[in-house]
Amino acid sequence: MLTFFHSPGSCSNGIALMLHEVGAEFDCHVVNVRKGDQKAPEYRALNPKGKVPAIRMADGGVLTEFPAIACWLAETHPDAGLWPGDALARARICEALDFMIGSVHMRAFTFVKMPQKFIDTDEGQAAIRAHGLAEVERGLAILSDTMGADDYLLGDFSVADAALFFLLCWAEEEGIAIPDNLAACLARIRARSACVAAAPLLRR
Repeated sequence: MLTFFHSPGSCSNGIALMLHEVGAEFDCHVVNVRKGDQKAPEYRALNPKGKVPAIRMADGGVLTEFPAIACWLAETHPDAGLWPGDALARARICEALDFMIGSVHMRAFTFVKMPQKFIDTDEGQAAIRAHGLAEVERGLAILSDTMGADDYLLGDFSVADAALFFLLCWAEEEGIAIPDNLAACLARIRARSACVAAAPLLRR
């Protein structure tokens, strides 16, 4: 049995979606990052990085970082059909995940959602947030071009859409304009049975 360490509303929402997509059996342990649970000694002993998501595997090992967890879930649950056999297709998933997590999440949304981490003046925080908003919009434009007329980011539903899901939800929460094709994709993801099943875990 897996144990999923999760903070509703965070990027770990995408892993909650993945767990349901692959049909994994798991227990969910909520780590409320708004209350600072990720800094508690008990959690740091499990995950010294002090962030979510994390997965404790059946053998007691702990896996961290969104791309690693998402790809591991897909590869270890082949019946779900989310980990392609083609090497280039897998590389495209990794490419998309790297951009969404490394750039759109960490170097754009972090500035929008937590400018106080970088400077303590109102003027400075406003400038950082403005920069983050511009970077989010640029990232969404790139993702929109990547998706084109397909139903999902890389054609069929894949691991990449689990990351796209939480990013688009964040954009929606922040009132950021979402390109039409990505908005339609978000609606498709929300209509998937796995997302419906995961819904109780997604709400703050």
